[in-house]
Amino acid sequence: QVQLVESGGGLAQEGGSLSLSCAASGRAFSMSAMGWFRQAPGKEREFVAVISWNGASKYYSDSVKGRFTISRDNAKSTVYLRMNSLNPEDTAVYYCAGGRTVTRAPSGMDYWGKGTLVTVSS
Repeated sequence: QVQLVESGGGLAQEGGSLSLSCAASGRAFSMSAMGWFRQAPGKEREFVAVISWNGASKYYSDSVKGRFTISRDNAKSTVYLRMNSLNPEDTAVYYCAGGRTVTRAPSGMDYWGKGTLVTVSS
């Protein structure tokens, strides 16, 4: 089993940037697709970005495409999310997740971190 710990959340101003990290423990990380999801207050958890096990394939939600970048370093067992041009609608708890396949569906992920809060002020 893989355990995930997110870090890097916090407060940013509109138009600013933040970088999130997700550190994994467990040998399955390097063969797992990894994704970022987010959940705003009163809303369902939604897909943000996903990356294949080797980094060759990356997919983004329409709302973050062109602003966010997902990457991974298998040697460090870490996946990253670089967030630029932030706006208040990006305010949410951001979760790191992993699974066997590249998917946009939260139900398709096998393991989850506890999340890190990102707040964007206008």
